[in-house]
Amino acid sequence: MIPVFKPFMPNNLMPELEEILYSGSLTYGRYGKLFETELSKFIRNPYVLTVNSYNQAMLLTLSVLGLGPGDQVIASPVSCLASNQPFVVKGIEVVWADVNPLTGAICPEDVEKKITSKTKAIFHNHFCGYIGNIQAVNALAKLHNIWVVDDCIEAFGSEYNGIKAGNLGADISVFSFQTVRLPNTVDGGALTFSSKELYEKAILMRDYGIDRSKFRTVSGEINPDCDIKLEGYGATMSEINSYIGFRQMEIVQSLINEQRENAKKWESIVSESRNVRPVETTPAMNPNYWVYGILCETKEKELQKFRNQDWYATSVHINNNIYSVFKNKANLVGVNQFINQFLALPCGWWLNKK
Repeated sequence: MIPVFKPFMPNNLMPELEEILYSGSLTYGRYGKLFETELSKFIRNPYVLTVNSYNQAMLLTLSVLGLGPGDQVIASPVSCLASNQPFVVKGIEVVWADVNPLTGAICPEDVEKKITSKTKAIFHNHFCGYIGNIQAVNALAKLHNIWVVDDCIEAFGSEYNGIKAGNLGADISVFSFQTVRLPNTVDGGALTFSSKELYEKAILMRDYGIDRSKFRTVSGEINPDCDIKLEGYGATMSEINSYIGFRQMEIVQSLINEQRENAKKWESIVSESRNVRPVETTPAMNPNYWVYGILCETKEKELQKFRNQDWYATSVHINNNIYSVFKNKANLVGVNQFINQFLALPCGWWLNKK
């Protein structure tokens, strides 16, 4: 069966990867910086930091923005569980916003209704690589003087008006480089920032709050005069993971282009069907087509039909508002309709080889 997800790995990682393994320098260093440079050039944002997992990227985001117990964030339940569990870990109350049932994107009108004095941020998930309501959500955040975070867990390389995710006006954008993403670093993630101030704060908090330029004396001992003022994580990406990501950047755009060509083929097929239709997009949107999203009136029937034809169709996610851990089982009409109709079809770079 043709899979909906498949890890990409370049064929020519050796012997450099072996050299790194036995170099004695395995922690964040040369390749960590090279990978960040390539990401920065790709996204066209000078403020990029890699981390060792998407989970750490989200926790770091919450810490950099100073969010914690007593604060509320507005988020979409139509997203990966990995996107929302960090709120629980940090003691933050999640307020679920409804989505457009034709796109899966968070609904700005519902977001605005749910902003209170406790609201500190909007977390804007770009579901399965389909860019959401950028202008409206960013405008709401500005109007109410709250943070906006673009959750790009599945949206690396997606574009809005020709601008790549990670540079769309959010205060922070968060990416996953887990095995089935592009690029993948086996595990890892990244953050981009709209301001130098947030970026420099994150550099310290990514590494236990340490300013490495002052942490050691000239003799190499820990400097007692180097104060630690911020909470922090052990979140730097290793040289091994960084090297894998760095090498994938050489080809990542061409792989995304292949996915977009595959989407055109699916569009042609779906347009001839009475039973399914594509997830709605606008001319401003250019998804990375991590998957090809369709909406079905009879979802289970269509799922079985595609699988019988050797296409592994799947829902990908389930709406997170069903989970008791979030203490908010809000009944949302748009969410219910979208989840009951959405299917993802394989659209990855590997299809051209079939």
